[in-house]
Amino acid sequence: MEITWLGRSCFFIKGKGKTILTDPCHPDFGYPLSKPHADIVTVSHFHPGHSYIDGVANSPKQIKGPGEYEIGKVFVTGITGFHDNEKGERKGKNTIYVMEIDGINLCHLGDLGHLLTPRLLEDIGSIDVLFLPVGETSTIPIDVAVEIVKQLNPRIVIPMHYKTRVCDNLQPVDEFLRRMGIHEAETKPKLSLNRSSLPSSTQIVVLNYTNP
Repeated sequence: MEITWLGRSCFFIKGKGKTILTDPCHPDFGYPLSKPHADIVTVSHFHPGHSYIDGVANSPKQIKGPGEYEIGKVFVTGITGFHDNEKGERKGKNTIYVMEIDGINLCHLGDLGHLLTPRLLEDIGSIDVLFLPVGETSTIPIDVAVEIVKQLNPRIVIPMHYKTRVCDNLQPVDEFLRRMGIHEAETKPKLSLNRSSLPSSTQIVVLNYTNP
């Protein structure tokens, strides 16, 4: 499996048989999507920074909310959460996605706005790779992000939804890294992994923004 970051909360996940694009971002946010091809597209909520399906070249299977889906040996479960800490009263709902591809369990939190409840933890289950928003604006604060890492105890955490050179309306990744005890993070253009290469304890992987 290969994972590349296309900006904000958008990742391109290339498995052996299928490809997934998460939360496609409208180019108005500084990230030109350049029409990538994907078999599956997931949308956590209907904000232009997370739902630009028109930016995908072919006609992917669109997953836009809670439910269980199977597409070519890829299993996706959408779980209802909220975009705020008031059960959606201010910002509405947010779908958490758990994806099983190539024997690896991934969890994309979208714009989660709250700590995970016991019910959500049960629904999410055991996670290998966690896509975690750490830019604070419009989503969880840093202390909640750190606590969610403890709650889920994933093998790999990939920060997302933070400030970059092309998107400056979010907080940078630095404070999250500092709170996780990382002072100098090595960034990678992409993450390649398989079941046997997963670390035994939680590792933070910072990906470089890639323009496809």
